[in-house]
This record gives sequence, structure tokens and C-alpha cells, in this order.
Amino acid sequence: MVEMRGDKPSVLVFGSLNVDWVCRVERIAPPGETVLSPTYTQLFGGKGANQAVAAARAGEDMVAVAMVGAVGEDDLGEAVIANLAENGIDTAGILRSVEPTGAAFISIDKHGENAITVASGANRAPSAASVPAFALNARTVLALQMEVPEAASRDVARLVRQAGGRTVLNLAPVPPDLDDKRLRALCESIDWLIVNESELAAAARCLEGSIDAPHDIQTPEETAALARRLSSALSVGIVATLGPRGVVAIPLAGEVVTVPALRVQAEDTTGAGDTFCGVFSTALAEGLEVKDALSRAAAAASLACRKVGAQSAMPKRAEIDAALAGAADG
Repeated sequence: MVEMRGDKPSVLVFGSLNVDWVCRVERIAPPGETVLSPTYTQLFGGKGANQAVAAARAGEDMVAVAMVGAVGEDDLGEAVIANLAENGIDTAGILRSVEPTGAAFISIDKHGENAITVASGANRAPSAASVPAFALNARTVLALQMEVPEAASRDVARLVRQAGGRTVLNLAPVPPDLDDKRLRALCESIDWLIVNESELAAAARCLEGSIDAPHDIQTPEETAALARRLSSALSVGIVATLGPRGVVAIPLAGEVVTVPALRVQAEDTTGAGDTFCGVFSTALAEGLEVKDALSRAAAAASLACRKVGAQSAMPKRAEIDAALAGAADG
């Protein structure tokens, strides 16, 4: 177990821990059919774990990272915890549950399309009671996602706010039954809401009578306008990621901020969003201004697209520094 030092700012990640089983197939099996795959790959995943790894690699010796979640009392759970520890992440807040470790079963066809089934398992078990006391202070940034129970995430966000810390919520995946009341409850103790374009539109449509949200956002200007209306309705800062077009952010009190993505040869965008969220959280914990934090996160997400996989593609701090320096020189 990695011990967090009290003299550092910290990122506390409360979220999901999975093992991913990935098969490459000729085509996705329709109902009632079986398809064969030559082999499979076992990878570590879960949006919570992914964001923790991204934060730890970006923070290195500057920011301490702790993971709070749950795994099963099984060998997969042991492997998940060991992987986090190898990445320098404190695992004291990971609960061992009677439920099996969460798993995702992923089929990818020859065109790159996928079909994913996620078995939540132990990811239904984490609670605010698992949050270590050392992570509750004014130098903590909490990172949340949507793969663990909403009530538990709300409880942890309240604890962090009461301690003077800040919270970042990545609204992914958007629950199909998310409504106005639940979205507002989620955002009560949130400082930043991170969404991609489809999640932005989905969030806006949840707010009954507040926002007339388009189903298809065409331009960064339309994204900024919708994000501003959402920010005002929810009283949170909004960060909208636009893939290769960069990022648009609306601080709660301030003007729109835009930053570009890096130009890279993209091989796989899996995990780019989690990379962005983890690195953004680390940059906030370090005390960077919003635009600088967004620039680091956008650069890291771009770098993560150069390699296949999620955690395996996430860059380290030195890579991010070098990429930003190169972009400035160019």
C-alpha cells in the first residue's frame, strides 16, 4: 500500500474498478449467434481506476493520488489493487466486497465498432465510509464518474466540500434514466462538470424547462453557448471536450476558455476522456490556473490517442511537459 504524504496536494478518486476482457472478432454477434475470437486480452479498467492512473502519472512526485472503490474477495481484486499500487496510488480506501470484482466484456469488430457488457459487481458497494480521513482537506481535488452509486458519490462530494476541497464530476456514462432532479442533486457539491458533446446535450435535455438543448451540436460556438446555459442552470463550471477540436470551458464566474488539442496520429481514443479528467484533477490540485490545467489535460488526452488501450496509453508527466513545450515552440 502506498502511503500519502500530508505535505502534498492530493487527488481523491471515488469510482469504479474493473477488469476488462477484450476480444477481437470478425463481426459483433447478433442475438442467438456465437462468434469466435482467436484470443482475448485482459486489461485493467473502470473509469475510476483509469482516472486515478492518469492522475498519478501526471502528478508523479508533486501530487498524491488515492483511490476509493470496491473489488471482490477474489484474485482479480488482488490484481486490480496491485496494479494501482504499482502506479503509485494509495489503495487504503478500497473495500473488499462479497460481490465479484467488476468486469467489462468487450467485443471489437474489424471496423473498430464494439459491443460492451459491464458487470458492476463490487462497484455497487463503495460508500463514503471508505474515504480515508487524510484525504479530507482543503488541498484535495475529488474526481467522480458515473459507474458507482450516485448516492455514494453525492455523499463523498459533500464531505470534500465541507473539508474545503474541490470536486470534478465526469458525467460518463450518462444514465439513460437521468432526470432533472438527479442531475441537480449530483451537482450540488460539484465545482466542475466534465462532458463531451453528446453528454453535454444529454445533460441539458435533463433540465426540465431550463434549456432547449439541440440534439446535434455543430460548432464550438454552439457548444460554448449551451455550456454557458448549463453552467448557469446548475451553478457549476462546465468543461466540454471536443476531441481533436480541443476543449471549451465555462468557469462559474468568468469568460469562456478554449484550448486546442495536440496534433497526433490517433491509433485508439479509448481512455482519452479518462486521461483528460485525471490530468485536469491533478493540475487543479497543483494550483494551476484553469487555462493551464485545461492545456495539460488536453495535451495528455491527445498523447493517449497515439497508443492502443486505456491505462497502457496514458502519458507520464515528462511526456506532457515535453509535448507542451514542443507545441509552444511550434
